[in-house]
Amino acid sequence: MSTFMLKNSTSKFTPVSNVFIDNYMTKARGEFVKVYLLMLKYNVSGEMGVSSSIIASSLNLLESDIMNALNYWNDEGVIKLVPIDKMGNFNVEFLDLTEESEVQSSKVSLLEELNKNSIKDMLHEIERLIGRPLSPKEMATYIGWQKDLSFSLEMILLLIQYCISKGKTDYRYFEKVAISWYDSNIKTIEEAQMFIKRHEDKWIKYRKILAYLGIKDAEIMKPQEDLLDKWVTQYKFPVEVIQKACDICFERLNRADFKYIDGILNSWAKDNIKTIEDIAAKDSKKPVYKKASNYGNSRDNFNNFEQRVYDYDSLEKKLLGWDRND
Repeated sequence: MSTFMLKNSTSKFTPVSNVFIDNYMTKARGEFVKVYLLMLKYNVSGEMGVSSSIIASSLNLLESDIMNALNYWNDEGVIKLVPIDKMGNFNVEFLDLTEESEVQSSKVSLLEELNKNSIKDMLHEIERLIGRPLSPKEMATYIGWQKDLSFSLEMILLLIQYCISKGKTDYRYFEKVAISWYDSNIKTIEEAQMFIKRHEDKWIKYRKILAYLGIKDAEIMKPQEDLLDKWVTQYKFPVEVIQKACDICFERLNRADFKYIDGILNSWAKDNIKTIEDIAAKDSKKPVYKKASNYGNSRDNFNNFEQRVYDYDSLEKKLLGWDRND
C-alpha cells in the first residue's frame, strides 16, 4: 500500500483546468481521469494525504491501477510525483497547467503555423493515419520538430508512418523515436529509410525466433529484446542456429527460457560455432558412454568360485547331539 502526501489549499469545490479538459482528458483512459479528479478533490479539500487502498476502494479499481494512473499523469507533466522513501510513499504536486500552456504557446504559435498549407496538410495526414483529431500539444510537438530537430515535413510523416506500422499510435512513443533518430544523426529521408530498413531486417529475424518460441513480438520485454539483439547483431548467429538452441532448451526444460537459450549460444559463440553443420560436428565428437555390463563376468566369477564340500551326515549328528560321548 502506498501513501500520497498532498500539497494543497483548502476549498469547498474542485476546480478543473480547461487546459486539462482540452489537452489531456480527451486522450486519457477513463480510469486515469477518475484517479486525477479524485486526487484533485482531496488536494483542494485540505486532506494531508490519502492511501492507494482508499482511492482504489472508492473507484473500484486495483491499487496497481492507481499507481499506473499517477505515473501516467506524471509523465504527461500534469502532476509531479516524487518518492518520499523506499516504502512506496510519494509527494504529489498538481502543476499549474495554465502556465504550462502559456510556455508551450510561446514556443510554437499554432495559429500562425496553421496558416501554412504545408503544415495543415501534414497535420491532416497525421490525423488520418492515427484515426483521431490531434490535441494542441500534439500539433505543437510535431511542428516543433522542424525547429528543434531539423526534421523536414516529409521526415515527420515518414517517422509517424513507421511508428504506426509497428502498432504504436501514442505521441510519446513518436517523440522517443524522433529523439532516437536525432541522436543517430539522421537528417534526410534517405538516411531515415536506410535506418528503417536496417531496423526492419533485424526485426524480421526477431519475429521468426519469437514465433518459433510461441511469443508475439509485442509481448517481449526490454531485457529479452537485448538478448535477441546480442544473438543476431553481436554474435551474428543465423536464425536456424538460434532455433536449434531453442530446441535444446525445450528438450531439457520443456519450456522457453531466454537465459537458458542465452547460455547455450554463449557457449557456441565461445567455441566459434556459427552454423548447423558446426553444431553437428561438435556433437559427433562427444564421447559416447555405454553402461558397462558385468553380467557375463559375474557369471564366470560365480562358476569359477571354489565351492565348499560339506559332510551333511556329520553336521546332522552334531545338530542332534549324537556325536557326544555320554
